[in-house]
Amino acid sequence: MTPQNELRLLPWSGPDGKPCYLSTDGSGGYMSRLADNIEAVPLGMAADLVEQVSAVLRNRDADPENLRRMLTKLTGALQDVLRVATSRGHLLAVSEHQP
Repeated sequence: MTPQNELRLLPWSGPDGKPCYLSTDGSGGYMSRLADNIEAVPLGMAADLVEQVSAVLRNRDADPENLRRMLTKLTGALQDVLRVATSRGHLLAVSEHQP
């Protein structure tokens, strides 16, 4: 998945919330596969959360505290999905420029 000699933005943060990068010469390595698997988790969790939030929003009598809790979770999920999208977008842009 990662072109040779390119840094891959990983789907987790390092100390102090700083981004982590992986330098690899192929997509078959352990860390690349681990990153792929870890990226799948927040995407699946976000899909589940969208269903939960939709159900709460359909309830006209939804408790404001419950709505606030759901929005907090949704915000966190969106941040995770954006990190994955940024990483994958960079990989796509790099692979388009490879011969």
